[in-house]
Amino acid sequence: MSVRALWVFSHERGDGGGGGGGGGAGGTVCFSRRFPTVERRAKALAGALYVAVPEDGAVLQPLLTELGLSDGDKAFVLSRDDCARPQRSPALELRVQGRDRGVLWPVLALVQGGLILACLVLVEAPPEPRPPLPSLASVSQGLSLLAGLQAFLCGTGAKPDGEALASKLALLPSVLLQICPLGTPLDAPQAGSVAAPGPSGSQKQPAWKPGPHRGRAVASVSLSETVRSMQYGKPSRQDLWDVFGTVNCKCEVEGVLPNVMVTLTLPPNGSPLQDILVHPCVTSLDSSLLMASSVDDGDGSSFSGPYKFPFSPPLEPFRLCSYTSQVPVPPILGSYQLKEEENQLRVTATLKLHESVRNSFEYCEAHLPFFNRGHVNNVDVKVSCGQLEVSREKSLLVWVLGQKFPKSREVTLNGTVNFSELSSGPRDPLCTGLTAYIKLYFRVPDLTLSGCCVDQHSVQVYSSAKPRITTSRELVSSEYYIWNSAGEAPISSALMVL
Repeated sequence: MSVRALWVFSHERGDGGGGGGGGGAGGTVCFSRRFPTVERRAKALAGALYVAVPEDGAVLQPLLTELGLSDGDKAFVLSRDDCARPQRSPALELRVQGRDRGVLWPVLALVQGGLILACLVLVEAPPEPRPPLPSLASVSQGLSLLAGLQAFLCGTGAKPDGEALASKLALLPSVLLQICPLGTPLDAPQAGSVAAPGPSGSQKQPAWKPGPHRGRAVASVSLSETVRSMQYGKPSRQDLWDVFGTVNCKCEVEGVLPNVMVTLTLPPNGSPLQDILVHPCVTSLDSSLLMASSVDDGDGSSFSGPYKFPFSPPLEPFRLCSYTSQVPVPPILGSYQLKEEENQLRVTATLKLHESVRNSFEYCEAHLPFFNRGHVNNVDVKVSCGQLEVSREKSLLVWVLGQKFPKSREVTLNGTVNFSELSSGPRDPLCTGLTAYIKLYFRVPDLTLSGCCVDQHSVQVYSSAKPRITTSRELVSSEYYIWNSAGEAPISSALMVL
């Protein structure tokens, strides 16, 4: 359910507590709000039959007529009381005059103590034929929204006090941001359930943030680096690898626009971060952080930290920044040889964990697929560490290395594989002949290849409530290939781009 427009009118002259532009005989516009994003949806649904929401004054007069609050000396108004016109209450039909004449439907209205609260709800259907009223959940939800706003503005009294009403009308924009951001109620409020927002000083609530956080304050920062690699095992072909990092945050802290500072640090010998991109909520940033690019020749003068990111967070989780880093070696170096021997394949592989990488994995697996050869029939392969699993239908060997390499940091696989000639296995137009690869899948918690980290004590939150702060980091693999050195393999002439 969404709202195209919402109004608060006073239908008694001199009443209404201050408000805002427009008016006509018998009424005054106290407050109005349009929702352009909802209006675009209404225009797309209606097509050629679309009727735009007119100016407030053009809505007020037909609404007063429909509610019987104008022309009090006339008991009968033809446009309203003609027996040929069906009664459609509580969804009113307003016939708008002037240049943009047309029919607005369904318009919902509540009247109390000299105030009229009205809204035009979005009907998620083409205007013709008009859907039956009982099928429109938006009507009951719209009335519930108006009832909640009515309880907020009028309270329990029959007629709201002038000064109290003026102050509540001033708070109404903030209230709508809480309960109806961008025209869509988060939860249609019941009568009396809408509360005034807390004091926010001179800060204005941004439209992209429905309301301030209420509850326990928590700030969570997670740093994840992804490493990719293409290893060929040939002196004539250069191996490639790259590292891409992201910092994700979730900050639930009090305040309209709370201030948070996250600082990234590198070890003394760490390579500077490059290609840094930041979220729009970052309020200020040193231009030197954004200058370094991986496509430029490094001259050793790049900014090497610490990297400070001040920001005012949205309520939902978001990516604070991303970066690339040039590391001297990939975390796992490998070699792979696949050869034809007497109607079978001889498989030899070696994987070596670099000494700079912590020998503690959450998982580590090497997948050896065989394409265009039928299903696996017989496997005689030995591994120096871990376990070997065979998927015959997928023609796949899965080498499960577990959570640790041995003390030597080197593991080997050696043996033969036979295939059934009577069945057809998985096919791939690229991996024909001896073109084959090993693909590595691994995750190392509490580690980054660049050495970049965010310390729990470096996260600063400027808020009245002290938040619980958590930080984490990890290294994960993506597109990590070791190609058969005895076969052909695709070659990249430049660095891989994420």
